[in-house]
Amino acid sequence: MVIVSIIVPVAMGYHIDPVHLGIVFLANMEIGYLTPPFGLNLFLAGYRFKKPVAKVFVDSLPFIIILLTGLALLTYFPIISTYLVNKIYH
Repeated sequence: MVIVSIIVPVAMGYHIDPVHLGIVFLANMEIGYLTPPFGLNLFLAGYRFKKPVAKVFVDSLPFIIILLTGLALLTYFPIISTYLVNKIYH
């Protein structure tokens, strides 16, 4: 919450859509939760399925690659994240 309140005014200064910023921010957060050394989701999944964190990380690599690809598309083509919002409200 603290970081978002700092980033939003800067993004608005660069004319970045707040919806686009929020979606990119959440996608980055999920990638952060899935990567070591602070990947909370890795520790939770390892505990829940009684597997070592390293095994869970290796098994989640294809999904991390998909998330990174999606993040790159969302970041460089903002129309993907703002199309429906613009269609509904404009």
